Amino acid sequence: MNKLDCMKAFISVVEQGSFTAAADKLDLSPQLISKYVSALERELSLQLLQRTTRRVSVTEVGRAYCDRARQILLELEELEQSVQDESSKPRGVLRISAPMSFSTLHLGEALASFQKQFPDVLIDIQLSDRKVDIIEEGFDLALRIGRLSSSSFIARKIAPIRLVTCASPDYLKKYGTPETPSDLSRHHYLHYSYRDSSEPLVSGSTRAFPYLKGNHYISANNGEVLANAAIAGAGIIVQPTFIVGPAIAAGKLSVILSDNEPEPLGLYALYAHRRYLSHKVRSFIDFLGNYFGDPPYWDAL
Repeated sequence: MNKLDCMKAFISVVEQGSFTAAADKLDLSPQLISKYVSALERELSLQLLQRTTRRVSVTEVGRAYCDRARQILLELEELEQSVQDESSKPRGVLRISAPMSFSTLHLGEALASFQKQFPDVLIDIQLSDRKVDIIEEGFDLALRIGRLSSSSFIARKIAPIRLVTCASPDYLKKYGTPETPSDLSRHHYLHYSYRDSSEPLVSGSTRAFPYLKGNHYISANNGEVLANAAIAGAGIIVQPTFIVGPAIAAGKLSVILSDNEPEPLGLYALYAHRRYLSHKVRSFIDFLGNYFGDPPYWDAL
């Protein structure tokens, strides 16, 4: 008998609790299910199930075998799917969670370019700066900006995210230009207030300059709002160049404290730990990894 059929029959008996229920699940006869399990036990020289006239229970060694066999069958299914994917075009719905400001400023053209290359992939993107649960909420992957901590997910770095400290020329003319981080304690600071459980997604962090702690003149959970306030002369911001780059290039904001630039963040693609990625997910991650460049185009200040 085919060993894979025997393994499937045994796993189904363990999961369903009886030969009859397993037979219904697999659309086979109870007699054939029993033959499959008995053949597996003979080949292994082990008793995997305890049988009585009233019930079927799994032995300790049977439980261990079931767990491993289930994983083997899952990996085999993923391998077959990956081979099929390689021989076909990426297709299906690709569900993505992505941060708000980065997506509105830089992801639209990237998505359009990707879909021209892969027209059979339908993109469903949800914008949010919160830390979504990829598996529970049904996302294929999430784009996140920050410094990664240990995680059960796989992460691939897509692009570096540079942070700069800046203010409008009018503000600096009125209040003076800070020469050292300690000078910031005398200035108006525009604070990025978003937090997840471990690390701010984008700048505004007092970890960058502890002198800023408690010195917030405006707090907001959106970097574009703070950038516009800084352009209007409200104070000093620490923001990523993908937000403030155009204003710096246009002379609306001036970079200060360039010798004390905060540690860069990263744009990452996060996905659940699976041995074989679907073709649509792998294609999108590979596409983004080559799209923005290193350094990315927004850093051409």
